[in-house]
Amino acid sequence: MGSFYYTTSFPSTLTMTKMRSSSRSCNSSATSINRDPREKIKDCCRKLVAFMCTQVGVGGLVVGYAIVGALGFITLETQSEYPHVEEMQHLRKNFSEKLWTATAADRNVNVLNKTAFNRQTDGLLSEFQIEVVKAVKKGYNGKSVKDVWSLPAALMFCLSVFTMIGYGNIVPRTMWGKVATVVYAIFGIPLYVLYFLNMGKVLAQTFRWLYRWFHVCTGRKKPGQRIIVPSTACLWVIFGYILIGTIMFAQWEEWDYLDSAYFCVTSLCKIGMGDFVPGANIVEAKSGSHLKLVINFVYLLLGLGLVAMCYNLMREDVRVKARELREEIIEAFEDFKYRMVHCCRVNST
Repeated sequence: MGSFYYTTSFPSTLTMTKMRSSSRSCNSSATSINRDPREKIKDCCRKLVAFMCTQVGVGGLVVGYAIVGALGFITLETQSEYPHVEEMQHLRKNFSEKLWTATAADRNVNVLNKTAFNRQTDGLLSEFQIEVVKAVKKGYNGKSVKDVWSLPAALMFCLSVFTMIGYGNIVPRTMWGKVATVVYAIFGIPLYVLYFLNMGKVLAQTFRWLYRWFHVCTGRKKPGQRIIVPSTACLWVIFGYILIGTIMFAQWEEWDYLDSAYFCVTSLCKIGMGDFVPGANIVEAKSGSHLKLVINFVYLLLGLGLVAMCYNLMREDVRVKARELREEIIEAFEDFKYRMVHCCRVNST
């Protein structure tokens, strides 16, 4: 009877642990339910910022930033037509009316008198040619504002702004467009630097793993050996990527291979001469031309990530070689010091 009373009066340790855990779960659920909505919003913002600072988040943020910027610049810059395009449209309309008036004034001109028809039309066409030449000297190239500021072209403009390439083939002409370019660059350049660092780290880790895996599979790795990706491997990767871009741009843009390689090198090095730009010679929207410009955008963005990867790998290689060189210099100095001391002792004796 006493033992029964003892066991029922004092519950076991396991039972107490379950009761405490259940009470904690109830308290945590009640706390999560009664938590301030502002705290929930802050928590979601913290998680969003933490995700955006990851490699995937930064890459998506850069692409989204470019798309939003492209749509914004299209909205700002396509509100009014270029003045030289409006003048050319007005000039073409006036001369077509003059040509119609001159040839329709006399019915016999169109039917019988060929010499009078040629004389009147030649004079009007010569005058029209002179006006067209003047318009071309002022900057007319046959492209309207919507042709210049298409979505792929605006993406290339945004890429050239926040990557600091600066091709210069497309520039904002409105006041708000220039203000937006300044603000876009101020926020876009730090974002690109963050992308450069994160993407370079991810690609460097991936390429380092592949390089080590290749050495292990081929049996070149010795026990205890530390495998470092050499600088020559990075140079071969960049050379292969430039070769792919050279062939691609030569086929799509109808450039020769030297010009294509020149464009790839100046773009990946962020020199941005601006004499060769994908899609700059497209007057009319051909089939697939916009898709090609988007692929060019992706090619340059990934290429800059590869440059960052090679920078990380080559920096590691240089550090290892510098450390080995320092150890060799110290060892040589110690050996020289030992020889000098030994020589002085021998001469003294």
